[in-house]
Amino acid sequence: MKELHHPHKDDALEVLKAAKVVAVVGISPDPERPAYYVSERVVGRGLHRVYFINPKYAGQEIMGIRVLSSLSDVPEPIDIVNVFRNPAHIEPIVQEAISVGAKCVWLQPGCENMEVIERYKDKVSFVWNACIGVEAGYL
Repeated sequence: MKELHHPHKDDALEVLKAAKVVAVVGISPDPERPAYYVSERVVGRGLHRVYFINPKYAGQEIMGIRVLSSLSDVPEPIDIVNVFRNPAHIEPIVQEAISVGAKCVWLQPGCENMEVIERYKDKVSFVWNACIGVEAGYL
């Protein structure tokens, strides 16, 4: 198996700079959870249109943003699918990201699944070694 190119943090920042639409999969209403406070940072920068995806909270509002049940409910093209999920559960998310034509799947620290990245790297680009909340601070 050929070794995967580990994206450099500069690549992550460039991906974020170029993006207009970010869909957060695995959003939580709990302010203690990274999915909440990292997303709050991205929303707070005001530089992206942010959609929240979590079937468990679909129809509710988190940070004033209505939660959708799936990526296919996002009404415009997605630049970044930002994933806060257990690595064991990311393959269907990656498959859906590809099916809706998302440009990039950003796996937050702790969500990486190298087998899934290897399997789909020719179909969608991945960022997995950087936190989108940290990168947003550089914009």
